Amino acid sequence: MPESNTLAEAANEATAGAAATAEAMALSSEPGMLHDFFHTGALGMLVEGGPFMIPILLLGILALGVIIERWRSLRMVGANSDQLREEVFQMLSEDRVEDALQHTENSTGPVAAVLSTGLRKYLVLRRLNYDAGRIEEQVNNTMENYGVHIVAALERHLAILATVASVAPMLGFLGTLVGMIAAFKNIVLNSGNANIVELAAAGIMVALLTTCFGLIIGIPAYMAFNYFTSVINRHVLDVEESATELISLVSLKTTLENAKS
Repeated sequence: MPESNTLAEAANEATAGAAATAEAMALSSEPGMLHDFFHTGALGMLVEGGPFMIPILLLGILALGVIIERWRSLRMVGANSDQLREEVFQMLSEDRVEDALQHTENSTGPVAAVLSTGLRKYLVLRRLNYDAGRIEEQVNNTMENYGVHIVAALERHLAILATVASVAPMLGFLGTLVGMIAAFKNIVLNSGNANIVELAAAGIMVALLTTCFGLIIGIPAYMAFNYFTSVINRHVLDVEESATELISLVSLKTTLENAKS
């Protein structure tokens, strides 16, 4: 008898546990659980913020994509330009123009690209016995024209970051204004049926969510834009210095060749 009672108690406990599990699963499947999921945390704030949250969220995704793309691209061109210039100009001073050209073509970065363009032009003009007095001018024009394309490649998609940095907070402010208007309208319509303070606090809190998320998107985009701009300006300065030094060296070599002839 004691053993049968123990078995009966175990069966009852198992049945009760199964019933509790089933009840919990039933509660979790109720619409209220889904409602709590979509109205708590960051996701809940996005839902409560209203329709202006959608374009702000899209702007955030767009800015994140641009930040990743620019960071990877600028990281790839971050070569040691000082060492490259020193090696190339040493070869050029030894009249090893082809070796210098080959070295720049095997290197990466904007400095290598502009030096390669100038050296290629210089080598072609020398082989064609071009007027030595105009070689410097031709090489300079070639590098200037190519430098425009280098700057454009470095600044690619930065305009998107600048747009996101300015538009996202503005959308947030606009959403707040629309939400405030709706909140005060709700106060006017329900002034006699509910507490005005509670109506105002709830409406204003929801309205301010768009400003908060707009600034959350706009501030990192603005910081990333300034950072990438500083990196690009450094690369542009390296390109200009390299082009100037190459022109000076070409001018010196053409002067010496004219003196010998």
